[in-house]
Parts: sequence; structure tokens; C-alpha cells
Amino acid sequence: MTPFIILAIVFLIIVFMLFPSTRRHPDRKLLESLFIAHRGLHNAKEGIPENSIHAFIEAVVNGYAIENDIHVTSDDEVVVFHDNTLDRMCGVSGRIEDKTLSELRELRLLDTNERIPTLKECLEVIDGRVPLLIEFKCETLDCSKLCEAANKILSDYKGIYFIQSFNPSVVHWYKKNNKNVLRGQLAFHYKGKSLLKHTINRFFANFLVKPDFVAYDQKYADDFRFKLQKLFGAMPIAWTFKSEEELKRGKLKVKSYIFENFRPK
Repeated sequence: MTPFIILAIVFLIIVFMLFPSTRRHPDRKLLESLFIAHRGLHNAKEGIPENSIHAFIEAVVNGYAIENDIHVTSDDEVVVFHDNTLDRMCGVSGRIEDKTLSELRELRLLDTNERIPTLKECLEVIDGRVPLLIEFKCETLDCSKLCEAANKILSDYKGIYFIQSFNPSVVHWYKKNNKNVLRGQLAFHYKGKSLLKHTINRFFANFLVKPDFVAYDQKYADDFRFKLQKLFGAMPIAWTFKSEEELKRGKLKVKSYIFENFRPK
């Protein structure tokens, strides 16, 4: 083969790997133009911790959609919490996945009276009043334990929700097991040495997971990899806007807006 043919083949392979879902899921319209409160409408200075029941109530009352994060505990319960470890939010060492729900019940968020909520409690509070964007937190190649547990809970939920994850394994699980759910691939502007993270950052897992939308750091919304995803048809959303100025710049680049530390007008 000539060098030109080889380059053409390589180019086609790369394009194939990058391509998101070609379907136009009807829920895309429900996600579009949303202002999404990052980990709820939290304010630590006012005693409202992130990913707390109080933060979710505040978001609902103010009419904002909600982004939250879920983990699975050692006894297969799904809880709402961002970090992999408990240090920052609860002041103790240990990993969420290594704890039972009863052990987590003993802890408090940022020295308030707020506990780590379960996904079920979160859904009961929101009760379909605003859309919910759920980020699945999983650091392993096999995320089926979390996906199965969460999907079982969400199957009875009547409200609007979407799922997303940095881990392609989660997005692939939903592609294979519950295609009705709008699924998104999170990515970020990564400059480290991890091959897996570079793969995610460049959307090279898309040929397997076929995301309906892609979520990227708003600071790097002009990155050609993110722009390419938009060109290929993936719905673009961005995180995390922290001022009206950032939001104003982002409105020309993405379709929905994950925000915190201010209230969009």
C-alpha cells in the first residue's frame, strides 16, 4: 500500500473511534438550555453542603436542574457523594466503596447536621420537579455493580434524569443494558501520563460507548477535540460555570450549563 492509502486508513479508523451516537434521542430536548446546579445549590458558608438534601431542596425551590454524584457502598447501597474518599467532606479517612451504609450514616457533611444521602432519598426529595443529571463515580474497568444498583432504583423513578460518567465503562453499560436513558461522556483537558485518561480526553472510547452528549470543562470549550464532537453530532454541555461572565461566554459554545457559587439570571 502507498503511504497515502495508509494515512487514509488511519484517518478513517480515528474518525470511527471518535464518532458519538448517531441517534437523536428525544430527551436531548429536555437537557438542552438547562441551568444545572452542580452538586445541588450548595453554599458551605451558609451551612448548605454539596450533594446534601438541603442543597437539592434549594435547587428545586429555585427551579434549577440538579447534577449529583453517586457511589456504591460495600453493602450495595447507592449513595450521593462526590469524592472517592471521606476526608474533605467528613473529616475522616476511608473510601466510600469500603464503607457500609450504616457506617456512613454516622458521619456528617462539613460539620453540619446533614448526612450523606442515598440515591433513593435524593429522588424522593426532587420528586420529578426538576431534571436530574447523575454522574456515576467508578474507578474500575467493571462498573456493573454501581450501574445495576442505580438502574434498579431509577427504574421506578418518574422524573426526568440523564446519566454521565468520566468512566466509559458506565456509559457502555447503559448503551448495552438501558438504551432508553440519555447517556453522556464526561471528559477533561488532561495533561498527565495516564493512558486511560488520555483516551477519555480524546474521546477514543466513543466507538464503544456512543454517547448522546459530551460534557467538557468550560475553560477549554474551544479545544478542537470538543469541537469535533459537536461537529459529529454529540450534544455539548459544559462544567463548571462560576460567574455570569463565564456563562455569557459559554452560551455560544454549549447547549446546557452546569454552574455553582452563583445563581444564573
